[in-house]
Amino acid sequence: MIKKIAVVTGANRGIGLEICRQLAGKGLHVLLTSRDRAKGEAACASLGDQNVRFAELDVADAASIERFAEFLSDEYGAADVLVNNAGVMLDAKGARVLTSPVDVFKRTMDVNVFGPLLLCQALVPLMRKRDYGRVVNLSSGMGQLADMQDGTPAYRMSKTALNALTRMLAAASRDANILVNAMCPGWIKTDMGGPGATLSVAEGADTAVWLATLPDDGPRGGLFRSRQPIPW
Repeated sequence: MIKKIAVVTGANRGIGLEICRQLAGKGLHVLLTSRDRAKGEAACASLGDQNVRFAELDVADAASIERFAEFLSDEYGAADVLVNNAGVMLDAKGARVLTSPVDVFKRTMDVNVFGPLLLCQALVPLMRKRDYGRVVNLSSGMGQLADMQDGTPAYRMSKTALNALTRMLAAASRDANILVNAMCPGWIKTDMGGPGATLSVAEGADTAVWLATLPDDGPRGGLFRSRQPIPW
């Protein structure tokens, strides 16, 4: 049986690396991607799993995404799972929406929104070839309109936009066996979450892995935390 091909972006550390570990443990062939080749190859080696292979990818660079899509098509002819994990939080400490430079918003959106959009535009057609696809967008509770605040505005806005993108992608894929969802990992002990976070990296990765391996009758177009739906 041909193994399912999973792509995980920004996966050289933290929750992305753990998602790679868990997906490989479930028998998927995982492409661990990173914009830094040395760090990506070291992360891949640290897993010691033949089901994991490094591939260079900078989600903020359209040309890099195009090269990666060509590599996928030539090497595997398919992409079954896409986990859009790569993300940045560039807001200065204490940043507020009325005073934050617009350049911070633009650079944040390039990685957190336009990267996932371009990757989906490139890889969803490959998913359609095998009539199978799972797209997982790593969002955040900070992007929920139901509880929107002022602080960290560029990051918040980017995650809200990513949630909207999730809904649109789910609608665009309704005619196929392609399930698109978003998830909030919670407060995770990573470089971004800090040492005071309440959840381990393994706990934070669980919902992403669950969504990446949903059965054909699984949910689509939802936002989840701890495998449970939460408000947009």
